[in-house]
Amino acid sequence: MYLPAHFSETRPQELTRIIRQNPLGILVSHGAQGLDADHLPFEFDPAAGDRGLLTAHVARANPVWQRCPTGTPVMVIFRATDGYISPNWYPSKHQAHRQVPTWNYEVVHAHGLLTIRDDERFVRGMVGKLTRRHEATEPQPWKMADSPPEFIDDLLRQIVGIEIAVTSLVGKRKLSQNKAQRDQAGAAQALMARGNGALAQAMGAPGETAA
Repeated sequence: MYLPAHFSETRPQELTRIIRQNPLGILVSHGAQGLDADHLPFEFDPAAGDRGLLTAHVARANPVWQRCPTGTPVMVIFRATDGYISPNWYPSKHQAHRQVPTWNYEVVHAHGLLTIRDDERFVRGMVGKLTRRHEATEPQPWKMADSPPEFIDDLLRQIVGIEIAVTSLVGKRKLSQNKAQRDQAGAAQALMARGNGALAQAMGAPGETAA
């Protein structure tokens, strides 16, 4: 990933935030058939191992867990908010006309080594953890015990767990940090007016700290 210094994000708390707020990662692997990508919801434990541990599961019918055995190096991409930036949103454009369109975004690339976890206990625990996290905001959170045990047991047999021991986290927050403060503010205000509040706040819209 091209990473100019002014867009580089190295703070562990920010890298963790992006991953946890955007858990649907893109698992990128390379095998005998070439490059492949799988879209999976991940759990991230930043305290596990040297640089954290990612866990997820795949369908048993998905060949990735056989094509990429334990020890395979992989990358997982977590993309957060993004959006188009018009040069017209920069106040300086209307004076010097020296601005061009761009695209702002936040992203983390997690590099690591894959481990296949084809055991029922691991898969059951991981699915339970994912469920508790994502059902937490529901008025009546769904839990596995809501379904007949034999139904859940059958479904768990159809999935395989994976772990990724993270070896590096590479973060990029491209939020117009290379622009003058008034141009950053102008772009953030335009995004807010157009309904992209998440990107506007990341850029430092009123009430937020500038990136």
